[in-house]
Amino acid sequence: MRIECIAIGTELLTTRRVDTNSVWLGERLAGLGLGFHRKTAVGDSREDLAALFREALGRSELIVTTGGLGPTFDDFTKELFAELLGAELVEDAGSRADMLAFYAARNRVPPQVNFKQALIPVGAEPLKNPVGTAPGVWWQDPAGHPGVRIVMLPGVPREMKCMWEDQVEPRLKALAGAPVHTLRMVVAGVPESNLDERTREVRERHGHLDWTILANLTQVELLARGSDPADLEAARRDFEPVLGPDLVCLGDANLEDAVLAGLQARGETLALAESMTGGLLASRLTAIPGASAAFQGSAVVYTVAAKQALLGLDPVWLEGVGTVSEPCAIALAEAARQRLGATWALGICGNAGPDAEGGAPVGRFYVALAGPGGTTVRTHTLAGDRVELQLRCAALALDLLRRQLID
Repeated sequence: MRIECIAIGTELLTTRRVDTNSVWLGERLAGLGLGFHRKTAVGDSREDLAALFREALGRSELIVTTGGLGPTFDDFTKELFAELLGAELVEDAGSRADMLAFYAARNRVPPQVNFKQALIPVGAEPLKNPVGTAPGVWWQDPAGHPGVRIVMLPGVPREMKCMWEDQVEPRLKALAGAPVHTLRMVVAGVPESNLDERTREVRERHGHLDWTILANLTQVELLARGSDPADLEAARRDFEPVLGPDLVCLGDANLEDAVLAGLQARGETLALAESMTGGLLASRLTAIPGASAAFQGSAVVYTVAAKQALLGLDPVWLEGVGTVSEPCAIALAEAARQRLGATWALGICGNAGPDAEGGAPVGRFYVALAGPGGTTVRTHTLAGDRVELQLRCAALALDLLRRQLID
């Protein structure tokens, strides 16, 4: 089946907003044995959208759009499809009632313009939106295009995902082929190119699987896809000894999940003292439900005054050793561990730029890990902008603790 996705919204053509909807939809389709043959992002231009819709109707059997279903002047996805297909838009009583109930539950009255969202092309079916006000549309075999299915969904990810899972995916399962299964292996501490070379022989041994390697600033992912779970299990067994301690986790988890799971399995806890990362590490950990079972808390000690007030470090001593130094990182970790009574503590200090600070070059940072057996510290000097350096520093700190736990 030829399937394409059209992500609608001028904001998607700027650096401020990224189209994550099509990535998520692609993953869901893969689980059904389906996949996109084309993805397009287009702005809120009637002319551009009409041309794109016309082309899609001629080349695809399933067209999925996200965005353009709202009540404002720049939302006209349904209107353009209706014009192209010669269908009238009429108000759907159920969609209107759902909208009224949505507002009533919040003690609000909907603006009159919002009822535009209840208009549905004749011949199409509304898709209920249980978490918003804009219904979607399922349009099968529109006039002049037998065999074509159009799915229009809101651009808000939470609404789109809910409607896809509950109402669209069940309809597609009858059309899908054999389901595709995925083996995801997360690796840390190994550059992408090194991992590629190191795993080549094992990947070739399992060459009947579809392989992908994905790298970001914090980890590398090895993905294998196939229709037989037994093939993926065989690949996993062969990969684990090759990857060794660099293998962080399998499945949907990430580095922070692995660290928290390791701590909980041992009945141990973690505290943080963050300077350069400014709470980023704590944010990653607390984004995971149940993190409080192992994570005690964090002190964001960005200044000398904060290091003194929150952790009791002597400003005169700090001036002598430098706020970007091994002794400072060690003192941060040990003070956080003592004050919060944690089994382990990470202390982070460094210079993320843009200028040299305290004699330390941009990109230099120190990570100390204090634990039952003493304190270790690692020095890193990396390239990148401010945000990249903070992300990489947080990941290296987590990986230092993860490796200590498995050792």
